This record gives sequence, structure tokens and C-alpha cells, in this order.
Amino acid sequence: MNQTIQRRAEAYAAHCRREQEELLRTLGAIPAPTRREDARASFCRDWLLAHGAKDVAIDRAKNVICRLGPPESRDLVVFAAHTDIVFPDTEPLPLREEDGRLYAPGIGDDTANLVNLLMAANYLIQNQVELRCGVLVVANACEEGLGNLDGTRALFAAYGGRIRAFYSFDIYLPLCCNTAVGSCRYRVACRTPGGHAYGDFGRPSAIHLLCGLVDELCRIQPPTRTTFNVGRIEGGTTVNSIAEEAMILYEFRSTDQSCLEEMERLFRRAVANREKLGGQWTVELLGVRPGSGPVDPQALRDMTAESAEIIRTFTGLEPDFTPNSTDSNIPLSLGVPANTIGTVQGALAHTRQEWIALDSLPVGLKIVLSLMLGYEAPAAEGASGAAGPGSGGPTGAA
Repeated sequence: MNQTIQRRAEAYAAHCRREQEELLRTLGAIPAPTRREDARASFCRDWLLAHGAKDVAIDRAKNVICRLGPPESRDLVVFAAHTDIVFPDTEPLPLREEDGRLYAPGIGDDTANLVNLLMAANYLIQNQVELRCGVLVVANACEEGLGNLDGTRALFAAYGGRIRAFYSFDIYLPLCCNTAVGSCRYRVACRTPGGHAYGDFGRPSAIHLLCGLVDELCRIQPPTRTTFNVGRIEGGTTVNSIAEEAMILYEFRSTDQSCLEEMERLFRRAVANREKLGGQWTVELLGVRPGSGPVDPQALRDMTAESAEIIRTFTGLEPDFTPNSTDSNIPLSLGVPANTIGTVQGALAHTRQEWIALDSLPVGLKIVLSLMLGYEAPAAEGASGAAGPGSGGPTGAA
């Protein structure tokens, strides 16, 4: 990678480490359930404004959008991290530090990555870095679960025709994902007349019928590169009542659209088999996450190669190119080159015991800032001693 960019990123990460950790502790305590990210969104907007950003707003989808670069530029590059976490807490989240680790719900997915995004944006703002295209720094909503990637969908509804490249910072080092895992998510409910467990024994139970469906779904042999999960089940009244209603949440995922279509067929067949046994059934589609679309292969390879080189430089690790379901699904489905990159070391995502290694924060900041500085204007690069165009950012991406 460009040596001058590397030195600048290393110097900044060393200089602001204390501020970076304090921002993580503050942001990590702010609750942010999916679709209720208001408190975090307001904090991120106010933080950016307090650090000198001029063009910052929260859109209707609760995305915080900070516009940098030449205002006349039509071409845009997006750097994003999501504000929401999987937990429903509305009170301040508990944080605990031990042996160099910070523990908190959602601390790595995606709070620490969001901190690295904000800190890198602060460098551009404070140093008035001239960019060769427009840059959108986005703290986006609705990445998790049934948020259905609605924050990123709204971003592309507003700017889609202008976005040339998309970087999402999510999960852990050394992730460098450029393949979208598509998914379909359903709510399946069953209703019956119910009754008394003793006096009406023999009547159909919504729980019994629904459990039969779960059993049949779990016996499906999925196609290659395909997974499924029953993530929630609920229903019934009490121990001595025949359940009148019950429901499950079900999803299947794949990197192959034809596999998703096959799973859809098998799912519908299983439901039809259960309908024959009684009960009133309803099937509600909760969300579809699209897979990869017609992305220019060379543009995506160039972008990923640049990201991978930066990851190797600062971590000494080989990037993990495992496909994932992330905000990058939306641009990839629309033909826009996109990478999702992890910027911290950690584990136990989607549990209340999630942790990140505090000494990995500066490493991630170097990665994010180096990617951003790849879009520095050539004149500015020359003035600062950096290499000319082509030394950073995917060829032709902006």
C-alpha cells in the first residue's frame, strides 16, 4: 500500500488512542435496538458537528449522513457502519473491562466498528483533506435481524445512481467480504379452537401442529452453500390449555439465488403438508436480503485487492473472504462494488458476553483511514508527499 498513507494512518491512530477508547465507552452504553436507533443517531450527528463537520443530517430512515469532499461532485463513495444492535434494551447498556477486553452487548457488532468510522472521518475533517470525489460517512440504521437492511436501502433510494463504491465496517478482523449471502425470512402462525387439556383432549393444538412443521423443516436436506434456522417459537396460554395459537420465525440463506428458490419450494411444500392436518395457517414474508447482482468483476476485484492489501499491512493476517449477510448486500445486488470489512478483534457476537480487544482498536482505525485516504485528491496527495492517483481506492471506482 501507499507508504505515506500508511505513516499518516499510524501516526493518527497512535495520537488519538485515548479519545478513541473513551468514544467507545460512551457510544457502547447507548442502547440502539433495531428501528429505535434514535439516541445513537443523535449522538453520532452531534459528535460529528462538534468535531467540525458542516454537512450532517439524520434522514427518515434514521441514517446519520455526513457529506465530505467537493460539493459539486456527482460521484460518491460510501463508508458506513451500522448503529443498531440485536438487543431490545432501552436502558443504558452494561460495560465491563477485564484483561484488556471490553465486554458489552453489541460492542463489536457494530459499536467498535462505528467508532473507527467516526474517528477516521474526524481525521478528514480536522485536516481538511481534499477528496477527489464526494464521500458519504454513514452511521446507518436497520442492519440487524428484521431491520431488513432498510437503512442502506433508503441510502441507495436517495443516492443509488451516484454511488460508485461502498465500504461497510462490521464484525471482526480480518473479514474482507465481497460476496452477499441472500436470505428469506418468514413468520408462520397456526390457530386452532383450543380447549381444556383434559376435558377436550384430542382437539388439535396449535403448538403440536407447529412443532410438526418445525420437525419437517429441520429434516430438509438443503442445497450446497445453504443454511436454515428456526430462530423463535412462541404460543399457548398455560400448561392445562390446548394451545389456540403459536408461531415461529424461520429463515434460509444462500450465496446462490437458485438455492434460495429451491428452499422456497421446499418450505412451501412443508407448510402445505401441515395444512392438511388441521389448523388455520398464515405465512408472512418478513424480509428478503438480496444476493449479489451484476457487479463489474474487475472493479470488484480491484476494490477487494486494495482492501486486502491494507488489512495484511496492518494485521499481518490473510483476509477472511467468507461470504456474509451485511449492508453490502444492497449495493452488490445493484451492481455497485462493495466490501464489508471487520476492524476489531473480538468474539461472541449476538450474545450479551460479546467482547472486543481494546488494543485492536487502533489497528482497525488505520485500516478505515487508509481506505478513506485512498480517495484523496491528486493535488493534495502530491502536496503531502503521497503517491498520485491509483495508489489508493479501486481503479475506476470514483
